[in-house]
Amino acid sequence: MPESPNGHQPTPDIAVDVLIVGAGFSGLCMGIKLLEAGMKDFLIIEKSDDIGGTWYDNRYPGCACDVPSHLYSFSFERNPGWTRMFASQPEIYRYLKSVVERYGLGPYVRLNTRFHEAAWDEMAGRWRICVTSGGQNKEISARVLVSGMGALHVPHYPEIPGIDRFAGPAFHSATWRSDVDLSGKTVAVVGTGASAIQFIPQIAPHTGKLYVFQRTAPWIVPRRDFGISEKWRERFRRLPALTWALRTALFFSLEWRVLSFLGDRVVREHLARIGRDHLNASIRDPQLRAALTPKYEIGCKRILLSDDFYPAMNRPHVELVTERIAEVREHSIVTQDAVERPVDVLIYGTGFHVTTQFIGMHVVGRGGVDIHDAWRNGMSAYLGVTVSGFPNFFILLGPNTGLGHNSVVLMIEAQVHYVMECLKLMRGKNLAVMEVRREAQKHFADNVRDRMSRTVWQSGGCRSWYQDTETGENTTLWPGSVIEYIRTTRSVSLAEYNLKPSATAP
Repeated sequence: MPESPNGHQPTPDIAVDVLIVGAGFSGLCMGIKLLEAGMKDFLIIEKSDDIGGTWYDNRYPGCACDVPSHLYSFSFERNPGWTRMFASQPEIYRYLKSVVERYGLGPYVRLNTRFHEAAWDEMAGRWRICVTSGGQNKEISARVLVSGMGALHVPHYPEIPGIDRFAGPAFHSATWRSDVDLSGKTVAVVGTGASAIQFIPQIAPHTGKLYVFQRTAPWIVPRRDFGISEKWRERFRRLPALTWALRTALFFSLEWRVLSFLGDRVVREHLARIGRDHLNASIRDPQLRAALTPKYEIGCKRILLSDDFYPAMNRPHVELVTERIAEVREHSIVTQDAVERPVDVLIYGTGFHVTTQFIGMHVVGRGGVDIHDAWRNGMSAYLGVTVSGFPNFFILLGPNTGLGHNSVVLMIEAQVHYVMECLKLMRGKNLAVMEVRREAQKHFADNVRDRMSRTVWQSGGCRSWYQDTETGENTTLWPGSVIEYIRTTRSVSLAEYNLKPSATAP
């Protein structure tokens, strides 16, 4: 961000009190709560041409949520009209669109605006943000910067020799090519993670031959999805308390599962038995069943939900390949046993970069420190929300706030509540700057690290995308219950922060 010739900072193109980056669940929730508090001087910027975040970008066949829809929605905006127990991507997207309309968020959202860099201006006590909009670079000045980008938006591609040589259509599940006709084609899918087990059953009936390249067999439990009848939807509309009752029941039915991750072997074995029974009942061939049997403790990697993945693997033209890929050629894939398989279309179901946030972006805090340098030993944030050295900066779905057992929307709401409490304190006490103390962040990080060492994620015998690739530590998940996190973020302790009063009268 260059200075003007006279040495002064250039006048920003836009100046707001609060800038929110991302228009998914996190960013929209933040905007709604700002409006409810009467704080209308804010802007939400979104790199895509529509709102929705991951639920707009991911449009592969079969894309759906693996948390019940009545729980994967805002508590303050319960939807009586969900048509299925597990909502599909189009239905979740429509829900978010309706939320924007209902709360009047439209005027506060700037689409096709990509965040590049934010730098803290110590003299002004504001963030200077560089974005690209309409093909032009623009600068936004904001007193408070909120990241609502989440972690599931930068696709991860495997490091395979020759990956760029493939001559046919090749794409990631997050950038699905709907213009590519798979009918009768020989298709290779790399990966058997959460996205792959959703789209594989959808494309399998149309392919001539389908190779599924699996590195590690996942634990899969039944999804038990079903449609919600119009009769029940009408009941939910007529009696809103019913949606609250269902939501509460769903919450507790999932919340107890965290015990299996935190060391309760009885609960863990119960879940493992469900997974084994599901596999044994679904896969007839003993060799295929052995290849699909996980070799690590359940919960160490993400537990997947599916009713149709195993049946798809039973199809005669579907082949599971467990040999590691040696190289990709122009029209084929060669595995380490020297077997070459011809391929027409290559699809990557290899997930996202989760343990490295702000890829391709810069957030520069006090003293010119980039957040990538601050996190060179692994991501860390106090309560997963605030980072020492980065004043007036808040992260939604930041480090160690993901979940493996319940709805992450609950975590988003808890974090937004915490940020709003911070902003209200700043306004009430006429504070210009609020920055978490380094020792407070370190104490929180040490506590998380200690608790994490006793979880299945660190001791379950696997490597997963939950773990930092350099340190091996889990910087993604919250090592506790949702109830505990909500209680922890209910109020703000000013003793944990460095505060700077405003020079102007309130």
